[in-house]
Amino acid sequence: MPNSSSISEFLLLALADTRQLQLLHFWLFLGIYLAALLGNGLISTAVAYDQRLHTPMYFFLLNLALLDLGCISTTLPKAMANALWDTRAISYAGCAAQVFFYVFFISAEYSLLTVMSYDRFVAIYKPLQYGILLGSRACSHSEELG
Repeated sequence: MPNSSSISEFLLLALADTRQLQLLHFWLFLGIYLAALLGNGLISTAVAYDQRLHTPMYFFLLNLALLDLGCISTTLPKAMANALWDTRAISYAGCAAQVFFYVFFISAEYSLLTVMSYDRFVAIYKPLQYGILLGSRACSHSEELG
């Protein structure tokens, strides 16, 4: 008989051992999650509906808010569920999906921050060319693609 084993789930390290602290962590995580949802939702709504905010920097800010929502929604709901239901297990596929999406959203956020810094560089050091390089036409073309 060959010696073989397969991993079907991982056990996560609990943040607290007592039930009261686990519930406190749940409420704390819920508050952080709702604040992030509200803040990023307000930014997204304001930029999407106000025509005066259809400039490159606000377009990037809208995308950054959406990426932040994706990033926080990758790990925090599972942490809240573990704290609320006093569980520690996560499936192998769930863990792999969390790692994949977290790395994807963080990489996309850093890439977007790099593009945003280039936008500010052009606005500061080449103000006469800014309208040509990153004007409102660039935003309208990128909105048509998205």
